Amino acid sequence: MASSGWEVRFSNSRQIPYFYHAEKGLSVWEPPSEIPQEQVHQLPGASKFLKGSAAPSSGGGGGGKDGQVRASHILAKHSGSRRPSSWRKDNITISREEAQRIIEKHINTLKSLPPSDVPAEFAKIASTESDCSSAKKGGDLGWFGRNQMQKPFEDATFGLEIGQLSDIVQTDSGVHVILRTG
Repeated sequence: MASSGWEVRFSNSRQIPYFYHAEKGLSVWEPPSEIPQEQVHQLPGASKFLKGSAAPSSGGGGGGKDGQVRASHILAKHSGSRRPSSWRKDNITISREEAQRIIEKHINTLKSLPPSDVPAEFAKIASTESDCSSAKKGGDLGWFGRNQMQKPFEDATFGLEIGQLSDIVQTDSGVHVILRTG
């Protein structure tokens, strides 16, 4: 399997594994399409960085427990948020509409990129623009199951495919865009 040239490495900025091909100088978040899914866990580094069995669970994405997903998000809080303060600003006074415009701008930026560039740019935007403390991890929320997040956020995340970006999601916390990562 090592002859494929792919290996699994770990992103310190996003705190998740990624796939790297030294010969091609290529790195991707999702398993390379030329490698059969059942062989992904045989790649160099897989046993160290990829959780779960050789085949992903029905929860989708492998790495989490059955029924779990992994996602990153960018949050724009507003004056009506349940806690209108963040690591970026002690007192958030913008309107819900302004927060929505901020997230719409991020969505438009992300959708203008090639899909392979979205995860890195998402993490970059989240690390400086998100009002959530997950900004320190590029917006990564880790693995979670049902009933662990606010219902609109949970429903949106579980409705996404891995690598897919959500539309605007409104919760009591504020306005989000979500990237499902696992």
